[in-house]
Amino acid sequence: MRCPFCKQDDSRVVDSRTTEDGAAIRRRRECSACGRRFTTAENTVLLVAKRSGVQEPFSRAKVIGGVRKACQGRPVSEDDLGRLAQRVEDSVRAAGSAEIPAMEVGLAILGPLRELDEVAYLRFASVYRSFDNLEDFEAEIALLRAEGEPLGQEPTNSAITKKSSQSK
Repeated sequence: MRCPFCKQDDSRVVDSRTTEDGAAIRRRRECSACGRRFTTAENTVLLVAKRSGVQEPFSRAKVIGGVRKACQGRPVSEDDLGRLAQRVEDSVRAAGSAEIPAMEVGLAILGPLRELDEVAYLRFASVYRSFDNLEDFEAEIALLRAEGEPLGQEPTNSAITKKSSQSK
């Protein structure tokens, strides 16, 4: 590592620590030539390969921006979006690859978004999966109904009414 003060190439690591979020390693170094100390940070880079062939670094902000559009008018907070983006990043990093296709990032978004808000999920899926007609929406809604209500979501008033009338 080149010393930022005297520009010599020889330095030694004095201390290494991971950052709080675990995404980087902070190293304290000492220059062998001038003896001054400086800090460096090592970050892993996750590249997203787009259909056009262009590669760009993974961005949580882009995930949040795309999902925010699907969540317009829905009861979803910025904290919810941040947690969703973190889950997506954790999921794509867990694949263990330094480069991931953009299609896989979209697939990683669908699961957590469905748990967060089904309407936002349908909006996102309709664009992401290129729904062409009403039948595509109907098929996706039928699939959602067949799988039941997601965990952590309160039953709707109609579901409560239906259950209470069936018990009588």
